[in-house]
Amino acid sequence: MTDTSQSAGLVVLADRIELWPTDRLRPCERNPRTHSEAQVDQIAASVVEFGWTNSILIDENAGILAGHGRLLAARKLGLAEVPVIRLDHLTEAQKRAYLIANNQLALQTGWSDELLAAELAWLRDERFDVDLIGFDASELERLLALADSEAASDETEDEVSEPPEEPVSKPGDLWVLGNHRLPCGDATVLSDIERVLGGQLADITFCDPPYNVDYANSPKDKLRGKHRPILNDNLGDGFEAFLYDACVNILWVTKGACYICMSSRSCTGCSARSRPRAASGQHSSSGPSTRSRSAGLVRSPRSGGRVVLRQAGPQ
Repeated sequence: MTDTSQSAGLVVLADRIELWPTDRLRPCERNPRTHSEAQVDQIAASVVEFGWTNSILIDENAGILAGHGRLLAARKLGLAEVPVIRLDHLTEAQKRAYLIANNQLALQTGWSDELLAAELAWLRDERFDVDLIGFDASELERLLALADSEAASDETEDEVSEPPEEPVSKPGDLWVLGNHRLPCGDATVLSDIERVLGGQLADITFCDPPYNVDYANSPKDKLRGKHRPILNDNLGDGFEAFLYDACVNILWVTKGACYICMSSRSCTGCSARSRPRAASGQHSSSGPSTRSRSAGLVRSPRSGGRVVLRQAGPQ
């Protein structure tokens, strides 16, 4: 064991790995961690497949601090010796605490199901025996089904044709589709909004504007080398003005509730990000005029409605 000097702010490091006879090691009678026969079989199979990759930790009296399951697996395999690391710097309290912490700390981690499923599917496709990894049959089935469903979804994605040189729909167009009206316009231009409503007020507005987060790829996309950013999502410094102008127009033409889906990260620079405040909007008969951009929640004297920014959380 090497002392790297606590005065330097470093820790004690093991300086070597030793091979010890298995019958020389002493399991701890107070070890609260249990090992089923099936789990010992899994550890033994892992040792056969990958080799001995994790040394057993012992104290100065050959008492095991970590690696009881590995010792059981070694005996099942008939190994006469195993790699060990001696930790002779621990107090009795530290030994007993580490016996628990070594197991419990590992339980605090989690999995990304998407990445895990993709890795397991790749191993399966390479004819690797995924049963060696340690998941039970039902969990493997769930994860592989998840990977297969995502792969099928990718394969059936609609192919997007190249845009025409001369667009069919142009700014100012209004498409009437039965009872529905679809404009080609700008949400920050009040005349565009009033035109699509045909002089009427909307009963309710529910919208999902850009989040301004410049979201590009999911973990699955990164694994497969794809780059698929969301178009027109990152408006940069113009985002606050865009969001404010659009909200004012929504209030001017809505007589009921207004709901806006919004990421809590997307309002960088906007006071609406943290503590929304009510403010009186000032409007003329022809539309919104003087505006207070300190407001995150605005009331319209014309409709009596208000806009609520529904924060969706980090993206």
